[in-house]
This record gives sequence, structure tokens and C-alpha cells, in this order.
Amino acid sequence: MTRLLQAFLIGTLAVLFAGAGYLFYQWQAGARPPDPVAVGEIVLAASFAGLDDKPQALEQWRGKVLVVNFWATWCAPCREETPVFTAMQDKYGTRGLQIVGLAIDRADQVRDFAREFGINYPLLIVGFKAVEIMRTLGNTAGALPFSVIYDRNGQAILAKLGSFHADDLESKLLPLLDGRGSGPAH
Repeated sequence: MTRLLQAFLIGTLAVLFAGAGYLFYQWQAGARPPDPVAVGEIVLAASFAGLDDKPQALEQWRGKVLVVNFWATWCAPCREETPVFTAMQDKYGTRGLQIVGLAIDRADQVRDFAREFGINYPLLIVGFKAVEIMRTLGNTAGALPFSVIYDRNGQAILAKLGSFHADDLESKLLPLLDGRGSGPAH
């Protein structure tokens, strides 16, 4: 096969995949967004193994402002975002903030990562089941990082695909921590 023919075939496949992706996105865009109250209850009802292999229910953090972060050790934006979450947990933990990382990884990799980055919030091992959960939360692409913020009543307030910067996250958390914010914000 000549280089020209090979390049043509690769280009054609790329255009076909891009077109299929666009059509899938358009189809998904027409779907109704998830009900934040129902979704909040579904996620809070879930349990996952902690780094000590003991099950941890997300329900235990009801009553706190909860940030649930889907991430992986191999995800570069997740790695960049980790210090932001660690700093926020340090700064606002005593005011009722709880950050929980849901890892799409093996426990040994997550343990090493937690030690390396000095993570001060719970990390739970979800594996690839996280993709299904993220889709329920509106992340139809299953991309990382993906975070959901819950108010003290367990209602999903905000879902964000992509990493948080410190000032952006803080601006979302302060009204909830001060009792001024509730109800879904998009």
C-alpha cells in the first residue's frame, strides 16, 4: 500500500469517526438533563471500597457540603487539580466541607498517589463503574476529571467536567458553606 493511499484511508476514517462523534453528541444533547435531587440520592446511596478495602458509604457525609471528584492517577488534569482539593479541604473542612475522590484506578496506584500528593480527603476505589455513574450525573462522554458539588441536604448543585481552579471552586463552595446557597446552579 502506498503512503498516499494509507494517508487517504486514515484521513477518511478520522472524518467518519469525527462525524459519528458529532452525531452522537447532537443526539445526547437533546436528552433531558438528570433531576439533581434524584441523582443526588442515587450517588449518596452508593458505597465503595476505601484504601483500607473497607466499604465507605457516601451517605456518611450527608449534612456536609460534599464535592465528589471522579479522577484517575493517569489523568494529567486530575493530577493538576489534586492540590486545589487538598488546599480546600484544609481551609474549609472545619466549616463543613468534605471532598471525596472516586478513583478509576487500582487501589495500590491510588495509595502511592495519595502518599506522593499528601491527599487529606477520603479516596474510594470505584473502577470503571464510575463511567456509568458519571453518565447518570450528566457526563455522557465519561471524561475526567468530573466533579459534582452537593449541598448539605444532599442535592446536586453543580456538575463540572474539567478541572477546578482554586478561585472557581472557592466561589462555588462559599455560598454553600455559609448557608446562602442551595438549589441547582448550572
